[in-house]
Amino acid sequence: MSFNDGAQLDPSQVEDRRGGGMGRGTKIGGGIGGGIVVLLLVLLGVNPNVLGDLTGGGSQPPAVESGGPGAGGIQECQTGADADKRLDCRITGTVNSLNAFWPDYLAQYNVQYSRPGTVIFDTATNTGCGPATTAVGPFYCPADVKAYFDPGFFDELVTRFGSSGGPLAQEYVVAHEFGHHVQNILGTLDQAQQDPQGPQSGAVRVELQADCFAGLWVRHATTQTDASGRPFLDPLTEQDLQDALSAASAVGDDRIQQAATGRVSPESWTHGSSEQRQKWFYQGYTTGDINKCDTFGVATP
Repeated sequence: MSFNDGAQLDPSQVEDRRGGGMGRGTKIGGGIGGGIVVLLLVLLGVNPNVLGDLTGGGSQPPAVESGGPGAGGIQECQTGADADKRLDCRITGTVNSLNAFWPDYLAQYNVQYSRPGTVIFDTATNTGCGPATTAVGPFYCPADVKAYFDPGFFDELVTRFGSSGGPLAQEYVVAHEFGHHVQNILGTLDQAQQDPQGPQSGAVRVELQADCFAGLWVRHATTQTDASGRPFLDPLTEQDLQDALSAASAVGDDRIQQAATGRVSPESWTHGSSEQRQKWFYQGYTTGDINKCDTFGVATP
């Protein structure tokens, strides 16, 4: 969705760690042919326990700290017009909208929402879940209650995984990671660790629920307003919706495995199929009801 040009953004909700001068990180696993390793790297929402392995057997890459040459970039994200022009500003605006939506929505269920941290980085950074490189892609770390985004991933979402490049495809990624934060609040996130893989696993159900939560936000996104009462986002279009569904499909386990190895192995799924990811995103969008996102209460998610 496009942003309302006059909407006022709050860049203080995002921490910018870019600009360490280290260059792009090396992807572990030898590229797309790395099979299951690459699957873990590129899917949204990485298991925090494997982050050390993803950066080279637990080695500690230098962290790109806030205050480097790139630290002033986010401060330039002031309006919705900026969000329509720049990806980092679009991430910032989406974070603002999500932080406006979830407190009031969850309050209906007597659940208190606390804002997660949001970090934009490149190359490498340290997290509460261990060191991470750009290879990991977007993820949420419950240990430090922060969502991490490397803007370079959004190019790969299109060029490597075949998603459309529309704004809601990108906003969906941010909303999905915030969905994990909501799960952390509700107490469902740890089911991914207890049952980590397989088509009916807790891990798959956790990821599909986060997709549903992303769709739920989309349903209500155009009613979220900035501090002056101006909506952050313009009305949803059919193309916007197709962009989001394209992104959900692009990161399905079956699609990634087929591209990586030429075969599909449901027993190793951690996020669900393309069809499932689209289905649960659409469920959240069409119902706007968090009770309809109970991926744990159905026999087959």
